[in-house]
Amino acid sequence: MRRSGTSELAKTAATLRRRAAGRNPPRALPAIWALTDPARTADPVALAAGLPGGAGIILRLFGAPDGEATARRVKAKSAGLPLLVGADARLAARVGADGVHLPQRLAHHARRLKQARPGWLVTAAAHDLASARRAAAFGADAVILSVVFPSRSPSAGRPMGPLRFAALTRRIGAPVYALGGVKAHNVRRLLGTGAIGIAAVDAFRT
Repeated sequence: MRRSGTSELAKTAATLRRRAAGRNPPRALPAIWALTDPARTADPVALAAGLPGGAGIILRLFGAPDGEATARRVKAKSAGLPLLVGADARLAARVGADGVHLPQRLAHHARRLKQARPGWLVTAAAHDLASARRAAAFGADAVILSVVFPSRSPSAGRPMGPLRFAALTRRIGAPVYALGGVKAHNVRRLLGTGAIGIAAVDAFRT
């Protein structure tokens, strides 16, 4: 992505993070999560090396046979930024990740994982209010709520838009990240929504 676009995303995400600080978010939550996707992230290692300060990476490997080797390279190149492994707590532990990101169907494991590893961050995906509130009740440190803007993801549903997103965020009871079509040209529409930051796939494609 062009440096100007990355700068705008990072600047606005930092503003969201700062405004949410009054809600006492967990100390390690970054302003940006860059999510990888096997079909849309050509080089997760290069992605990790090029992320701006204040970001973190959620490495989603979906059972790739070389997943552990990739995770170790990403960890080495992430320059101390938070690294979560998607849906695989055992792999996260083996590579020294900072926690896990749970898909919506696995959000009920959040509290057990945090009890087993108190230093971990555990985030959870959600696509509606009910699933987001369940993730918060299960003890997730943050909820990544989608889809906010139109997205090219094949699994993306109808976008909720920033007004609906803001209404849901106020009712979830946990820090919330905006995911789905978040780009430099629309990220400022999230100001005032109560989000703690943003999450994106295509905005950081390598």
